[in-house]
Amino acid sequence: MNARMRILTIIALAVLVTAGAKARIKLVALPERQATVIRLDNPQYTLIEEERVLTLQKGINKVDFSWKAVSIDADSIRLAVIDHPENVKLLNVSYPPGEAALVWEIHSDGDYAETVRISYLLMNIDRLITYKAIADKKEKTVNLQSHLVLRNFSGEDFDMANVLLDYGDAFEQGILHEETKKMLFLKRDEVPIRKVWTFDSAKLPWDPEQLENQNVGIPVSYEITNNNKSGLGAFGLWGGKARLFQDDGHESTIFLGEDVTGQVPVGEKMKLYIGDSRDIVVTQRQMKNEHINLIKNNNGNVVLYDTDEIITVKIENFKDSEAVLTVIEHIKGQWEMKECTLDKKKVSYKVMDAEKIKFEITLPAHSEKNLKLHYQRKNIRPNHRINLYNF
Repeated sequence: MNARMRILTIIALAVLVTAGAKARIKLVALPERQATVIRLDNPQYTLIEEERVLTLQKGINKVDFSWKAVSIDADSIRLAVIDHPENVKLLNVSYPPGEAALVWEIHSDGDYAETVRISYLLMNIDRLITYKAIADKKEKTVNLQSHLVLRNFSGEDFDMANVLLDYGDAFEQGILHEETKKMLFLKRDEVPIRKVWTFDSAKLPWDPEQLENQNVGIPVSYEITNNNKSGLGAFGLWGGKARLFQDDGHESTIFLGEDVTGQVPVGEKMKLYIGDSRDIVVTQRQMKNEHINLIKNNNGNVVLYDTDEIITVKIENFKDSEAVLTVIEHIKGQWEMKECTLDKKKVSYKVMDAEKIKFEITLPAHSEKNLKLHYQRKNIRPNHRINLYNF
């Protein structure tokens, strides 16, 4: 039994209470934990649920719960009666001054060995999710593993508990105060991946030829879809650090890089960055930016206008193989697309949010593609000009 936290059962009959006790009396006590669950649903707090058997006598019973040197949120502590909820009632809770403790007053209509569930929020239990992905030589699949790293600085010892994330199966594990444990909770082999290149016009230079002594690389990522087809999809994936490797075909692996992924809901995609590629070159230029539909005030000053803009994007693939390039464009404010073509043929795009659109363009080996965007931005005020472009 952990010395830091105690539950004391006090049989407090009215006659004994009035017999002159000047302080809280602690008589019998220390029912051992029968079961403990550590729930890691929330990244800031950990929910602890534990079951104990209290020896109750008919009448009023007092139970003392103390947590000296344990990081418990006192307002979160709850007690629920399991075996005889109709016969055993919690009457009130009191908090002795100056102590990390509370006293439950419980009425029982008989003598019971009563199972109760005590729950509370416990701070200072850290959890980290890590991923390890090993791609095959052809970069078509990965063997994916995920570990939970649990670190306990709460002040409480758990000899054995059922540890639960917000998904997946529980696993039984003990963890003591100031102890760290690493547990494998996800393992999938031959998970399909897609290798994608991403050009974001807000993050990369538009014309790499204008940069002296600099090589501009296009970020490359592995894309994993969290669905049944990939052998995943049973639950959302937590965010965490991922280390990526590739099989070199000689019974060893090459380290590709490290990335941090966010939460990936079921059906969504996990994108893991592995480096930059200079085999694809993107050159973007603004060909037109005119003010139209001018609105003036009585003094002849322009107070509102639209713009008519044309952007061209030349994409060159110098690779010996096909590649898929994601192009992200940012259009500030209210806008309307007038024309959008790829090699003079109409092309569709996905609206990511009100000011961001995305294209996915397949590039054959040793090919060139030309994307054209013609759009108008609406209702712009001269004193609210927005710096749109990153030349």
